[in-house]
Amino acid sequence: MYKQRVVIKVGTNVMTNKDNRIVKPVLDHLVQQIAELYEQDIMSILVSSGSVIAGMEVMGDSKITDKGTRRQVYSAIGQPRMMRHYYNIFQDYGMKCAQVLATKRDFNPGNHRENMINCYEGLLSEGVVPIANEDDAVTLTDSMFSDNDELASLVAELTKADKLIILTDTDGLFTGHPDDEDTEVIENVTVDQNVEKYIKTIKKGEAEGRGGMGSKLNIAKMTANKNIPTYIANGKRKNVILDIIEGKNVGTKITV
Repeated sequence: MYKQRVVIKVGTNVMTNKDNRIVKPVLDHLVQQIAELYEQDIMSILVSSGSVIAGMEVMGDSKITDKGTRRQVYSAIGQPRMMRHYYNIFQDYGMKCAQVLATKRDFNPGNHRENMINCYEGLLSEGVVPIANEDDAVTLTDSMFSDNDELASLVAELTKADKLIILTDTDGLFTGHPDDEDTEVIENVTVDQNVEKYIKTIKKGEAEGRGGMGSKLNIAKMTANKNIPTYIANGKRKNVILDIIEGKNVGTKITV
């Protein structure tokens, strides 16, 4: 039996550079940390963005004018490319991974939910790292998650995870704009604390992820309310996952 289960969500902005290209060394370091956790009998479930960007790398500019359809096409092309990246890297560390795609409806009570539970439990029992993502190729409107943070929260609840780690491109929740000199990271937040006032809106490009800090905080509080401590931290920081598991003050921790 494994000591812990941890869900790790990695966002698009963590794994891409300013030119919206996948940065493979970032993925490699992510898997390296997951492999180290595995050696400590800690099993990881990875919720990974990146399929749309990966599809754009293959296709380049698309002639499809409808934004939703364009996203579906990019994702359908990019999913196998992302999994090939992960498959090869996990193989380098002597590990196996598997893809688990889902829509929001799959988490509703019923056969789909039970089938997902069985799938996750089967993979984890065999030491295989599940890699979850939204099934962008078939999801639109009501079947879409607000973002992959919501998917990660639902997966954490579904698998009875001990922790949820949301990796983004900032060091956590700040007392002001991250670029301001006098701003500081808020290390600990409880679900009843009003820290929403600190969130600053930063516009993002169309190719990037949907979830901003406001969404992350909302999802983190919702997850923490289910007795799953949740962390928001910088995924580009060296050994960020290992440091969180070791109890170091990294990023923002949200608890009940």
